[in-house]
Amino acid sequence: MNENRRQILEMLAIGKISADEAERLIAALEKEPSPPGNGKPRPKYMRVLVEAEDEDDGPTKVNIRIPMQLLRAGVKLTSLIPPQAREQVNLAMRQQGMEFDLNQLKPENLEELVDQLNDLTVDVDHSSAKVRVFCE
Repeated sequence: MNENRRQILEMLAIGKISADEAERLIAALEKEPSPPGNGKPRPKYMRVLVEAEDEDDGPTKVNIRIPMQLLRAGVKLTSLIPPQAREQVNLAMRQQGMEFDLNQLKPENLEELVDQLNDLTVDVDHSSAKVRVFCE
């Protein structure tokens, strides 16, 4: 819980503000400003939805909601990976056909990636499965 939310709840608990006032203040906190120069709001989540029909097991539904904040935290944690381990990961990914360099992954690059994910929508329709990946 962030500090502003905690203060609002404390004011509510001691009677300084009403429940309606607390609700309005919390709603105002939850509104994030959109990125400058872009009329679209920043995505908060990446969603992966899968609907499949299996002959043996029947219908399968998967609904994954990944907070973008988790992605941001993960990038910050890459700086804690020792350089030798990063090189081993990079080599393993190249061997799997993924040209990706963990050394180039930096927080400032991540924000550009997150901005680009705002436009991401992937729909895959198959005879037995439907997969959607998108940001919201």
